[in-house]
Amino acid sequence: MSVLLILGIILIVFIVMYNSLVRKRNETANAFGSIDAMLKKRFDLIPNLVATVQQYAKYEESTFSKITALRNQAYDSLSEQQKTEFDRNFNEVKKNFFMLAENYPQLRASENFMHLQRTLNETEEQLSASRRTYNASVTDYNNAVMTFPSSIIANMFGFKTKEILTLPEAEKVNPQIKDLFQS
Repeated sequence: MSVLLILGIILIVFIVMYNSLVRKRNETANAFGSIDAMLKKRFDLIPNLVATVQQYAKYEESTFSKITALRNQAYDSLSEQQKTEFDRNFNEVKKNFFMLAENYPQLRASENFMHLQRTLNETEEQLSASRRTYNASVTDYNNAVMTFPSSIIANMFGFKTKEILTLPEAEKVNPQIKDLFQS
């Protein structure tokens, strides 16, 4: 009888740990879904960037080409890794776009540009919050996958750690204010 009781307790602990790992994995997927939604929203803003650049920057082919290349990607067909890479590329192109806008006072003053800038800023804030949520979820999940005794169950059922989203080194560097005001 006591052997059955011990086996029952072990089975219950096993089920609780397994279910906890599944919930944490699903929370991580849900958190990435929030990032995915914000990246899609940002991706959908690219046609506005293209139209704005076409209007004011006919001589700025490099920036226009990069924005067009980003737009020509089919967002839904991208993998998680490709979406993360898209995010990094978009940040670089966006920075170049706004630097380009500095050369066109009419562009900066246009209603289209101001609306686009507000929308991008709001999207960036939401994306930042989604990244924080994702990283917290991944940390919680990874801790469950890597700590004893749930690590035993994680290994048995193929639960793998996930990568935390990090900033590229270029974005970690503090900007030099004097460089921002040089023409």
